[in-house]
Amino acid sequence: MPNTESAKKRVRQSAKRRALNNWRKRRIKTQVKSFLSAVQARDLTLAETEYRKVQGILDRIACTGTIHRNTAARRKSRLSRQLRELKSAA
Repeated sequence: MPNTESAKKRVRQSAKRRALNNWRKRRIKTQVKSFLSAVQARDLTLAETEYRKVQGILDRIACTGTIHRNTAARRKSRLSRQLRELKSAA
């Protein structure tokens, strides 16, 4: 347990940041799942719209520092490769 006022404040701040970071990561995961389900169903138009949503969310969350910008770029690259493969198969 924290004893000083500054330590108590630090506990409050870190709890708030942890909750916000978990919420942001959950948003990424749910959007990626919806994109992957569209790819799995071979629905090209839905996959394209879901990819745009994933891309926007990853860019916004990378700016906050929740995930590193290179991590966001790597995930976007891998998802875009799946989208390209779906387009070429269609």
